[in-house]
Amino acid sequence: MKRIVRSPGSATVVNAIATGKGSAFGIGLHVEAEAKLSGAGISCISREGADTSLIELCAGMVIDRYGVDTGVEIITRSELPVASGLSSSSAASNAAVMAVSSLISDEFQVEAMSDEEILDMAVDASLRAGVTVTGAYDDASASFYGGLTVTDNTAREIISRREMENQKVLIYMPDRKSLTAQSDVPRMKLLAPWVDMAFREVLNGRVHRALTLNGILYCASLGFDPGIALDALEAGAAAAGLSGTGPSFVALADEDSVPGVIDAWESLEGNLIITSVDNRGTFVVE
Repeated sequence: MKRIVRSPGSATVVNAIATGKGSAFGIGLHVEAEAKLSGAGISCISREGADTSLIELCAGMVIDRYGVDTGVEIITRSELPVASGLSSSSAASNAAVMAVSSLISDEFQVEAMSDEEILDMAVDASLRAGVTVTGAYDDASASFYGGLTVTDNTAREIISRREMENQKVLIYMPDRKSLTAQSDVPRMKLLAPWVDMAFREVLNGRVHRALTLNGILYCASLGFDPGIALDALEAGAAAAGLSGTGPSFVALADEDSVPGVIDAWESLEGNLIITSVDNRGTFVVE
């Protein structure tokens, strides 16, 4: 018996590091975890050669939660580069926890963990692994449920959740990494009054304004060029800004505006990805 779970990454609307409150939405790039039970021990393989310590931690926490005597083998595949600001860690932990939980509940005929418990455990694992500052409840919930989530990360509360309108998501990824856990948190917290303005925008349904304002603010704090976002806006994007703590920039655009944003970004050093909003979230692949 095996279980395959697919979990999307997410892009930032409001980064929660400054205020503890944030917002994100699912994107059409995924992490896939394939799990099967074994006699003993935890074995994890990343097809991309990434560090598997977070996945091992997730598996161990699920086994401990159920209190069963089993091992597990997990293989992960990812379309999300690590340390890119696109919630690769949240997607990986969501996928791993759901896959192992589903396997154990079926094999041992025990009650499955609820969605809320799976999400909480995935966030706990990310905190214990040191890959997040706030627990990234905004990123993790957007990855888990899909669509747009607005959250209080400190309280682990989803303030609102809804589907995102169908639009193109353009992602520019420079040739560098940016580890959230190594970011200058005190410097980012200086932005709190203005990030709170962006948060109020998303609460009032003005997602595009929130994303752009947040992105430009965090560019200033983290040393990224806000001109990259402005170039996309000038080319017709409805919104553009830094995702997470970078280095990726995300733009939202309708079909007619996509060519202009591509022209604005394709000469930059790095990779350009065109994808879409993900409103499905994390699920078991049949």
